[in-house]
Amino acid sequence: MCGIVGYIGYREAWPVIIKGLQRLEYRGYDSAGVALMNDQLRIFKKAGKVSDLKDSVEGEVLTGTAGMGHTRWATHGEPSDRNSHPHTSGDDRLAIIHNGIIENYSSLKETLLSRGHSFKSDTDTEVLIHLIEDIQQQTGLEIREAVRIALDKVIGAYAIVIMDKDEPGELIAARKGSPMVLGVGDGEYFIASDASPIIEYTKNVIYLNDNEIACIKRDELLIKNIDNTVQIPYVQELELKLEMLEKGGFDHFMLKEIFEQPRSIKDCMRGRIYPAEGYVQLGGIK
Repeated sequence: MCGIVGYIGYREAWPVIIKGLQRLEYRGYDSAGVALMNDQLRIFKKAGKVSDLKDSVEGEVLTGTAGMGHTRWATHGEPSDRNSHPHTSGDDRLAIIHNGIIENYSSLKETLLSRGHSFKSDTDTEVLIHLIEDIQQQTGLEIREAVRIALDKVIGAYAIVIMDKDEPGELIAARKGSPMVLGVGDGEYFIASDASPIIEYTKNVIYLNDNEIACIKRDELLIKNIDNTVQIPYVQELELKLEMLEKGGFDHFMLKEIFEQPRSIKDCMRGRIYPAEGYVQLGGIK
């Protein structure tokens, strides 16, 4: 199960992200990566453990107060450096991390290939960031709107964070099916796939709802849904301690995972069953 950590604020992002990824190691993963924004967008990723990633960047410049990190469990493409997240657009302007599965990535990829895009990995995630790039190239829209339009074309489940080197002071986060929580600090925001990387810094959190997109700056948060309607975020205070969050209140991780199975099955069906419309959409099955 993949893990996400993001940060924007006044702190150095690298230590926050790495510590957060280590908090998420209980999920199981095969590779790790980090994107940092300073004078440029820099990406570091490595198959293996978070410790392997740390060893691989020794001597690198790791400064920057905005960044995002990811631990990947392979779905599309074998565990490798090139299939690790973050992935970039063809012009290297955009970077993305992603939990979940894009069911219609194959048809999207065929269209993008016909338009001259080329891909460096075997992942569905890279297809999504190229789709966003393609929309920007075709329309000239800013990153916020390009992300919204791209997600309206996507079938499946996702939790994503996107960075744009032309908008260095902003992170874009969105979810459908896969969980995502925002930590609200004083002049800083945190993003994670669960609260364990966040609670060390703040207990004030916002749980994104399905089909919501968050535009996050150090001193500004705007949340819209996929229909472009502004949402009023509900900030709640976490009462749990870090130790309880890591195991969900259970004595053992295995026990936690057993009791999470009903929710996991429900999450797997999200983005595929549409009761209001009366149809089921499963990838590859017509």
